[in-house]
Amino acid sequence: MSLRKAYLLIFLVLIVDQLSKIYVKTNFVLGDHGEVKVFEWFRIHFIENEGMAWGTKIPGEYGKLILTVFRIFAVFGIGWWLADAVKKRQSNYLITAIALIFAGAAGNIIDSVFYGVIFDASTEHNLATIFSPEPYGTWFHGLVVDMFYFPIWSGKLPEWLPFFGGNDFRFFNAIFNVADVAISTGVGILLVFNKKAFPKHE
Repeated sequence: MSLRKAYLLIFLVLIVDQLSKIYVKTNFVLGDHGEVKVFEWFRIHFIENEGMAWGTKIPGEYGKLILTVFRIFAVFGIGWWLADAVKKRQSNYLITAIALIFAGAAGNIIDSVFYGVIFDASTEHNLATIFSPEPYGTWFHGLVVDMFYFPIWSGKLPEWLPFFGGNDFRFFNAIFNVADVAISTGVGILLVFNKKAFPKHE
């Protein structure tokens, strides 16, 4: 795959990611009040988080800033890896995976860097507006927008299961966005097609 095609893939992922986030942010209220049930097992459920999986955050006053800066450096590293892989004519599986991971990471960085200064606050009762004169945050302190929710099954786990038996359980409990899908797909390609992504040359 050429670098131009990799850039095109990244661009397309970023466009879909940002359009979906802006649409949800300006048309849905936070949480259960704004949830739209597409199917019983698929819902649009708008939440915001600090930018790590399952809402995990780095504690402290500068935790969010540290996370954002770290991600920016990581994206530069991934970008270098992508250019190097193309230059060395490595597997299309590898180049596609790197491009998807780069696009996903960049998509969530855009939220973290810019959303705090271009949107006002989303609440359970009010929609956010874009380019608001009263933004909810500052540069590098934006919240990442998530919306895809797949509560495929919920119920009580069997009592005979060790540690978790008898507890309430829901699969799949994470809420995510297009950028997260891109990252997961890229990582999945590297895991499932590992031998094709990293072929051994005689």
